[in-house]
Amino acid sequence: MNKYDFIIIGGGGTGLAAAMYSARLGMKTLVLGFTHGTELPIGGVITTTNVVENYPGFIRLTGQELAKKLEEHAKSYDLVEIKNEKTLEVKKTKGGFSVKTNKREYFGKTILFATGTKWRKLDVPGSDEFENKGVSYCALCDGPLFKNKIIAVVGGSDSAAKDSLLLAEHAKKVYIIYRGDEIHPEPINMERIKKNKKIEIVNNTNVTEIKGGEFMESVILDKLHKGKKELELEGIFVAIGHVALSDLAKKIV
Repeated sequence: MNKYDFIIIGGGGTGLAAAMYSARLGMKTLVLGFTHGTELPIGGVITTTNVVENYPGFIRLTGQELAKKLEEHAKSYDLVEIKNEKTLEVKKTKGGFSVKTNKREYFGKTILFATGTKWRKLDVPGSDEFENKGVSYCALCDGPLFKNKIIAVVGGSDSAAKDSLLLAEHAKKVYIIYRGDEIHPEPINMERIKKNKKIEIVNNTNVTEIKGGEFMESVILDKLHKGKKELELEGIFVAIGHVALSDLAKKIV
């Protein structure tokens, strides 16, 4: 069995940073990049972000660039190994833990769960049916597919705001549909939205259904918008937060 002092399950920013510190403390460290429930590459969720402007030390860079720098920093320590393997099971054993992946089994004296999150789904009729057929959770990944189309972002966070700004570079029109009185992005992003003529905010409104044929064609709202509850859309991007990927930790026996 492959033995390590420290096994980190999850290859996002937290996992990579932990690997740096453990190596500096002289521990033989393994980072397992994939976890059950996500197929994100090393770097994690940050790799799906178009522009990062609030990370200390960098004025502006892409999420992929930041992830690459974190990975390179962790790999600069000889005691760190990073493997793109999916963790399937963790068991308590004598003196530590066994970690089973889709390729092999490892032993670690200590385990860190840095499994992060996955996108929270929009739980309405049609959301599953039209996923990847108009319903998306990654503006950076899928934005170019919606060039000159009418689309919407559901959510009111800074992430939703940044998604709408990115999508406005491709789409003809972008609605931000939010259940609250007003969206809550960082002030600089709020100003950018106000100046962008392609973006329209629809507050105090929920999407209750997604409709279409082969691909999504419209959404049903719980309130009238310009006299109608049905809003014609060619795509909808969901930005309503994340769900913790903690199942592996809960199943330790």
